Formats: sequence, structure tokens, C-alpha cells
Amino acid sequence: MTIPQFCEIAMLCLFGCSWPFNIAKALRTRTAKGKSVVFEVLVIVGYLIGLFGKLYAYRQTGTLAYSVWFYIADILMVSVDLVLYCINTRRDKLAAQG
Repeated sequence: MTIPQFCEIAMLCLFGCSWPFNIAKALRTRTAKGKSVVFEVLVIVGYLIGLFGKLYAYRQTGTLAYSVWFYIADILMVSVDLVLYCINTRRDKLAAQG
């Protein structure tokens, strides 16, 4: 593994460390207040672009980068948080109605 590959994986791991805390908070508070759906969608799109680049390189070289698995893990965690945002937004609307 090269230094740039190690740095990319370290970055993905460090970014990925924040999502379990965000998911736990969404489960605990049961509200979407203070969250931004646009932010989460942009993060997912960014991860997808990075993943696409790795898959494109794999198609060209036949070598799959280790970082692919970290991109997938991060995308899954942000997606779970996005689903919780949708659920909690519905809860917030129901609570506001009565």
C-alpha cells in the first residue's frame, strides 16, 4: 500500500467515525431538527464520485483499491442517517399537528 492510498483510507476512516455518533443521536433524540438533508445528500454524492473513480481505475488496471470498501461503508452509514432524517422529519410533523 502506498502513502497516498494509506492517507485516503485514513481520511475515509476519520470521516466515517462521525457517522455512528450522528446515527446514535438521531435514534436518541427522534427529531430531524438541526439536520440538513442537502448536506447529507452532498456527502453521499461526494462519496459516490470517489467510489466511481476507484471502480473506473479497477476497470482500467484490474486492481481493486482497498479504499473501495471504506467508501461503501461510509455511503451506507450516511444513507442510514438520511433514512433516519426522513423518519424523524415525519415524527416532527406529526408532533407539530397534535
